[in-house]
Amino acid sequence: MMKSKLKTIGAILAVASLTACSSMNSTYKIKSEKGNVVDKVPAWYMADINESKACDTSWLTSEDNDKQCIYGVATAVSPDLQLSIEKAKMMAKSELADIIKGEMNKESKQFIKELGKTETKTVVTEVETAIVNIISDTPVRGYEIFAQDVTLTKNGYYRTWIGMRLPLGKFNKMYNYTIEQAVDAYNLNTESKKAWDNLKKTDDNNSL
Repeated sequence: MMKSKLKTIGAILAVASLTACSSMNSTYKIKSEKGNVVDKVPAWYMADINESKACDTSWLTSEDNDKQCIYGVATAVSPDLQLSIEKAKMMAKSELADIIKGEMNKESKQFIKELGKTETKTVVTEVETAIVNIISDTPVRGYEIFAQDVTLTKNGYYRTWIGMRLPLGKFNKMYNYTIEQAVDAYNLNTESKKAWDNLKKTDDNNSL
């Protein structure tokens, strides 16, 4: 019985290794866009997201069923492939940050002016309104790319489509790391305080 299990596991590993080798040797074919207007976009880019799939819910166990993510998508164009990818990543990350900590401010200005003589004065009013979206110092650590595509525009530029997810809570791969950072920072502050107290005690004893 044990031998048959080992044979089965060996067969699975062999298939997995062959699949990995074939995927490493395969290449990505960039699709060319037709015409001056983009009439086809990835479905996930238009917020048509299968959340369980995009959030990478585990198929091995049911304990990840409560996994939750937030999403950000973006597209960018550049004559350089890598630059188009970096631009799309940056915009997708800004969308994640906007969901986490975006703030809206509205500013209104009103100008009133009188024109004409005393008897025939007219009032001219001008109103200006500006809405400002502010995103400041927002961490998006542990983000993951769940979808990515590249197309070639008519003029030969690269258009990158990026779909990002940010797993929440313990499902974020940086969750434990950020806790460790906080602990290290706390320990560093504690040690610094001890060293400062010891230095003060030494100075007090020397003054006596």
